[in-house]
Amino acid sequence: MAAKYQQIANEIRTKILNEEYPVGSVIPPELKLQESYQVSRHTIRQAIALLANEGFLRKEKGSGTYVDDRFKTKDASEKRTKTIGVITTYLSDYIFPSIIRGIEETLRENGYSLLLASTGNDLQQERKCLESMISQQVDGLIVEPTRSNQYNPNLSYYLSLKESGIPVVMINSHYEELDLPYISLDDVKAGFAATSFMLDQGIDQLALIVKIDDLQGKLRMKGFIEAFEKAKLMFDSANIFTYTTEEKQEVVARVVQRLLDETNTIKGIVCYNDEIANSLAQSLTASGKQIPEDFAIIGQDDSYLSTAGEIPLTTISHPKEQLGRDAAQWMIRAIDKKIISDNILYDPQVIERQSTKKNN
Repeated sequence: MAAKYQQIANEIRTKILNEEYPVGSVIPPELKLQESYQVSRHTIRQAIALLANEGFLRKEKGSGTYVDDRFKTKDASEKRTKTIGVITTYLSDYIFPSIIRGIEETLRENGYSLLLASTGNDLQQERKCLESMISQQVDGLIVEPTRSNQYNPNLSYYLSLKESGIPVVMINSHYEELDLPYISLDDVKAGFAATSFMLDQGIDQLALIVKIDDLQGKLRMKGFIEAFEKAKLMFDSANIFTYTTEEKQEVVARVVQRLLDETNTIKGIVCYNDEIANSLAQSLTASGKQIPEDFAIIGQDDSYLSTAGEIPLTTISHPKEQLGRDAAQWMIRAIDKKIISDNILYDPQVIERQSTKKNN
């Protein structure tokens, strides 16, 4: 039996084909349809999104939902400029401008337009972004998950998009609960590479600073543990410092306090990303410590922050623009050729700079 939204879409489609809703006319508003079918607003929006994707409807902001004529001929549908929605946690910070540049350039070269939104790593804002993308009838969606290591009440939106035939690909991470394709750095290998590099320098008293509301943190911590296991060494669980999006500044202060304690034995710190590594290096330097003589530090993502401070940071590579280009190409194949490609995982590389050193 078809889902409720599909049943509603079938009825509206029939009325359009029978010209009960003529081309150019406005269908009843969402509230009226809710009352008529005794369903939620979300179900009505699913039905409208499905019909919009098929070319039967188009939604004009502030005006209403109109019967379109794109369903009549294939050529008419092909002439419409296709729009790809892109939702990231941030737009102008850290590595995101490079990723977005890769997406935008590839889409433009192939005649696609781009619709951008950001969540600020906030679940409520993610819901608003998803609803906006659906109402604007995007042809596909590239998404960086929000708080991907926590339960997400917005998961049903992604299932609705999938059922409506709108392709979705995740970047940088993914939701483990959903069977959706993703393109990202291999974060387990990234955590393993960073930790192994430090252990190979003879620094076995290591701390880890890791973000726990995003899946990348969970996977990088797994790599940290695997590196110790492979080296047949023990790590001290008290030296693992976790934080969430809101605790970014607090965790650096907490780690610095621990490192400056006279009983401290930690000699190296594996950081979740370059932002944390850069902030830690600045705080330690301001406290009179030397990097790497007193503490060796390694970051992640090879962002501009890895070279922005007084001490260039050893870090782990991140493809950034390549990831953006690959995500755009994945989406173009999915829309134009109906090919759903496999996941893409990039192998990380250590980029050695001045924040680490070999022990003599």
